[in-house]
Amino acid sequence: MYTFDYPNRQGTYSYKWNVADGVLPMWVADMDIATAPEITEALQRRVSHGIFGYTDLPDEWYDAYIGWWKRRHDFAIDRSWLRFSTGVVPTISSAVRKLTTPNENVVILTPVYNIFFNSIVNNGCRALQCPLQYVDGEYHIDWTDLETKLSDPQTTLMIFCNPHNPVGKIWSAEEMSKIGELCHRHGVTVISDEIHCDVVAPGRSYVPFAAASDICRDISITCISPTKAFNLAGIQTSALFAADPHLRHKITRAINTDEVAEPNCFAVTAAVTAFDRCGEWLDNLCRQLFANRAYAEKYIDENIPSIDYVRADATYLMWLDVSSWGMSSTAATAFLRDKAGLYLSDGSIFGASGEGYLRMNLATSPANITEAMERLRRGADGVDSRVDR
Repeated sequence: MYTFDYPNRQGTYSYKWNVADGVLPMWVADMDIATAPEITEALQRRVSHGIFGYTDLPDEWYDAYIGWWKRRHDFAIDRSWLRFSTGVVPTISSAVRKLTTPNENVVILTPVYNIFFNSIVNNGCRALQCPLQYVDGEYHIDWTDLETKLSDPQTTLMIFCNPHNPVGKIWSAEEMSKIGELCHRHGVTVISDEIHCDVVAPGRSYVPFAAASDICRDISITCISPTKAFNLAGIQTSALFAADPHLRHKITRAINTDEVAEPNCFAVTAAVTAFDRCGEWLDNLCRQLFANRAYAEKYIDENIPSIDYVRADATYLMWLDVSSWGMSSTAATAFLRDKAGLYLSDGSIFGASGEGYLRMNLATSPANITEAMERLRRGADGVDSRVDR
């Protein structure tokens, strides 16, 4: 059984913790939990070598990814499909540049990870939002709307999030197979961001998009990484795989042209150690993260009637419905930060359908979760007491 350390991140150049004194940051999607001790030890050994030159990709790197996806997700990745990349976002941006031309459409299911918009718009394309439908406590795809947008001759790419950030949904094989059929029918390539795939509720599992059907496998490029599950974002280590030789050639050229295809001196060590030695640590971590979620849900149920939340089976992110507050998500974010010292993510940055929501990062200490809930209640009480409501 592992226990977890929660080091003080202030003074470490942490982007997430670069906040004023007294503010509790629960926005950026990295963890306040120290990575697995096996990874720390392996990196310390690498540091002690004292030389940090150019790094090659050994067989162990390929074997680590292939073995993990087979053991954990029952999916066989062929060695020839795999490529290294410095990160999922660099891969997505490279893919948009290579697989589209300016002014074409890239379809996304919103609300979704806000940086997708950057990767699309910064490369001269249009983000074509297909809003998810929230019915009976669960998000669903509007299939008619999706096909309409995929069938537009200007649509050439879809960026898919599996599991889905920020709503925490694990997509079913049936849903993904239908997405694959529609994309194939209309000549649309899929980039599947699966960076959150290993942070799932105990007893749950995710299905890779490429495993949903042969069509899904052949029309897609999948982005994978140990960085979310093992808190390694700053190491800049990820991979992609593409079964189709034509797509694989395209994305290989893209990441090499953009110079994001070579590992730094820690990237291989971190990934291999995570996948080869840290499965038990991750199992324990997921239990802790979903205990944090259960506490937050219970507290909100019992103490904050003006807030609802979306039940999630994946990610360490909580999607909070504050629409009853009668203010925009931007205003609600600023109000909480100013009045309660709680820094959450503004739901509107995740797309138009994120308006009225906030995103909270639950990957922190139980003490911070308790404090965050109390601050959230104080903020909600402050909204309720406003005379101008």
